[in-house]
Amino acid sequence: MDATAMLRTFCTSVETRDGKAFANLFTEDGVYHDVFYGAFAGRAKIADMIDHHFYETAEDFRWDMHDPVSNGSTLYARYTFSYRSKLPEANGKRAMFEGVAIMTLRDGLIVSYQEVANTAPAFVDLNFAPERIAKIVGKQGAALKAREEMRRHL
Repeated sequence: MDATAMLRTFCTSVETRDGKAFANLFTEDGVYHDVFYGAFAGRAKIADMIDHHFYETAEDFRWDMHDPVSNGSTLYARYTFSYRSKLPEANGKRAMFEGVAIMTLRDGLIVSYQEVANTAPAFVDLNFAPERIAKIVGKQGAALKAREEMRRHL
């Protein structure tokens, strides 16, 4: 599967709540590192992340990948991602943020998905209290720092 087709399936699977199709883009031992929920390892957990974690607090997902670049073993793409929040303080508002997807590939499947995203503006739009935004963004920064440290030791 070429990068463009993979990314289209990736986005469509999230938008249609098809965790199985999404998980099948990953190797059996693949890991999805979500900016909000953390790491999900293996196809069953990745499918569950889409079918349950994503849709417990949000709906009406839109995900678009832009300008993919790949050398066959790594795939980068800018993205825009949005959803309608089900959280009470959001009052049904849409959250939108931009980021970069970083995928390690093997035999045409995703071994590891990581992302860097600017999430704070979306939380402001959703009426999150400043203290809650600081806590969430702080956790994201700590998780990113831990992944960087882990990579240095490999």
